[in-house]
Amino acid sequence: MFKNVYPREKYLKKIRPFYDSDIIKVITGIRRCGKSFILRSIMNELLERGIEEKQIIYIPLDRRGYKNIKKPEELELKIESMLGKEDKYYLFIDEVQNVFGFESVVHAYAEEGYSIFITGSNSYLLSDEISTKLTGRYLNFETFTLDFSEYLDMKSFYKKDINQDLYLEFEEYVVNGGFPKTLEFDDIPTRQTYTRGIISEIFEKDVKTRKKIRNVPVYERVQAFLLNNYSAPFSLNNLLKCLEMEGYKTKATTVRGYIEDLKKAKIVYECNRFDLKSKTSIKREQKYYLSDMAIYFAMNTDNRLSFGPSLENIVYLYLASHDYQISIGKIGKLECDFIVRKKNRDYAYIQVAYTLQGEDIKATERIKEREYRPFREIRDGYPRYIISLDKFRDQQEGVHHINAIDLFLGKEKI
Repeated sequence: MFKNVYPREKYLKKIRPFYDSDIIKVITGIRRCGKSFILRSIMNELLERGIEEKQIIYIPLDRRGYKNIKKPEELELKIESMLGKEDKYYLFIDEVQNVFGFESVVHAYAEEGYSIFITGSNSYLLSDEISTKLTGRYLNFETFTLDFSEYLDMKSFYKKDINQDLYLEFEEYVVNGGFPKTLEFDDIPTRQTYTRGIISEIFEKDVKTRKKIRNVPVYERVQAFLLNNYSAPFSLNNLLKCLEMEGYKTKATTVRGYIEDLKKAKIVYECNRFDLKSKTSIKREQKYYLSDMAIYFAMNTDNRLSFGPSLENIVYLYLASHDYQISIGKIGKLECDFIVRKKNRDYAYIQVAYTLQGEDIKATERIKEREYRPFREIRDGYPRYIISLDKFRDQQEGVHHINAIDLFLGKEKI
């Protein structure tokens, strides 16, 4: 049905058990991360299983022939026009938020036993509105941009050259990011232009239109602040002071609202602190991570690579896309980059460092002391990891030293 579609097995294996279920499958993720191609991969798999093409109803609401469908009754009429007399149907609706009030239609077909798959704008699909209207009837499958393993695999799939030095390939991945369509372009400026277009599209369609942002300059400054301080401790007071110094008068509630909009649009992810001593979550000095590193490089004129924060950001995305629950660890005055927990599994503690090697012996000792010290304050027996780009492992004090590229490629596990 669809040719030349790269199958993202990482997500397909999560959705596959529900192919025939009447539970509505909602696929979310930042715009242009590949949700539509996941739908096409599912349709291809159904055809390979022997499902007939006439049993598959595909409605891409952002495409010619479907763009004028805006009302629930128009959507229902379109679906009805595509039905025959089959016992089982698979309904795929792409960009479903284009139809205001689509929930009643989707819910009705789910009640009749249709297997339904939908994608759409995250600012709506993750809102309280849809949760209320489809309560108990849907599962959310969050999709991220390509991870490093998928990036290499997709380049191979489309017969693109891959540098035999994976460390150089990784540097290119960090700058170019993992938006799938960027692999069609061979030069960095074109890729960055494409990424800037994505951010502009998100702002216009998911944020500005839906929230009716009136003070666009303040919103843009808040966005720039988060994009430029990814992987760093965040302070709302510091941001408010910066805005005031730059002549912007606004309220804390307004800024919090803009940050929520950025989170719902999946431009950034929020990671809160967890205090190991009090065993409580701390709703301050959290960190924000970008949904793709290309966002930073596309939105800034300074393209110098800051490996430490970049690697931490990519490790966060790796953990999130593998369904880990993630917090920032606070141990007294010390910080552990991540405390993670997988469903039904124990905790693990993670430090991320570009390298444990300094320019000389003393510098190396300082770096190692900085990275190992938080682990010494942890009294339980859960595993501890340091993730870096070092080719040679520094195994000591019971800490597992993992090469980041080996982790991303599945050669190492946490």
